[in-house]
Amino acid sequence: MRSKAETESGEAEKRVRDIRRATRRQYSAEEKIRIVIAGLRGEESIAELCRKEGINQNLYYRWVEGRQEAGGRYRARGVFQAAGRRSTRGSIRRATS
Repeated sequence: MRSKAETESGEAEKRVRDIRRATRRQYSAEEKIRIVIAGLRGEESIAELCRKEGINQNLYYRWVEGRQEAGGRYRARGVFQAAGRRSTRGSIRRATS
């Protein structure tokens, strides 16, 4: 039989896992594209941009890598397919020029 301390510890760990799962942010394809383009513009450092957006730099660089790989794992999962849409293409052109 489990002691009271072991039971409480297990319950606490479960709560922490549930909180982490619930607070994980999901970014849409448009948000990812906007953030990547802002970084490619170079108006501010990647560290500043990531801090402002609340993301880890590793995540930013994964998005950049996925964007540069035509037919890569991100495109296959549909993350950056929105970039091929006419409305998004126009906004990308305006953002980078």
